[in-house]
Amino acid sequence: MRLCAWYLYGEKHRGYALNPVANFHLQNGSVMWRINWMGDTSPRGLAAACGMMVNYRYFLEDTASNSAAYLGTKQIKASEQVLSLVSQFQQNSKL
Repeated sequence: MRLCAWYLYGEKHRGYALNPVANFHLQNGSVMWRINWMGDTSPRGLAAACGMMVNYRYFLEDTASNSAAYLGTKQIKASEQVLSLVSQFQQNSKL
């Protein structure tokens, strides 16, 4: 879960999220909301993402400002759950 959070939140290509699905949702103003353990237990979900699934939440009143922040300053809006997992990864990582 921590590694997944780091991959989605911290791994970048030219400053933007490396994962193309994350990049799509963030460009459109979403918040990286929740990482679900075993959220996709289909054969494809297990092979591609170890069964993890991510929820992106759109707060309509914030989508324009979230999108502008991401596109302008490359700032990712994320929930406390995601930020906590990222922080735990950073504290325990040897990277």
